[in-house]
Amino acid sequence: MTIEITNESGVEVDESKLLRLVEYALGELHVSPEAELAIILVDEGAMEALHVQWMDEPGPTDVLSFPMDELRPGTEDSPTPAGLLGDIVLCPQVAETQAQEARHSTLAELVLLTTHGLLHLLGFDHAEPDEEREMFGLQRELIIGFEHAERRKPRS
Repeated sequence: MTIEITNESGVEVDESKLLRLVEYALGELHVSPEAELAIILVDEGAMEALHVQWMDEPGPTDVLSFPMDELRPGTEDSPTPAGLLGDIVLCPQVAETQAQEARHSTLAELVLLTTHGLLHLLGFDHAEPDEEREMFGLQRELIIGFEHAERRKPRS
């Protein structure tokens, strides 16, 4: 699996945790180990420019997803074929503000946003109530499973 993380935000982020999260989630969703994904962390100015360009909405946002090959989750018997998942763009500054409001860490918010962005790359949406229930339920399951796996890992 090729997962590239680029931090252009000027904010220090635990990129290794985001990498482990995405590896965990892609495994749980039975996505081919040959899949490719990029995560880019940008500052508020860059995120605002992307938000205006692609969503025609003002101001920076927390996460944007840019799917490429329109891959979908697989199953144990039939994993997703190899391909380009796409790009997840995160804004740590917006995440920090949201984390304060939610009363958790910025890293916890970035974990949530990365999972959310990944699900969008895999075709999930939350425009309709039933889609929202499905996507947010899966998002919650993946984060809980990942955090549980992280706690079980031996400390070095």
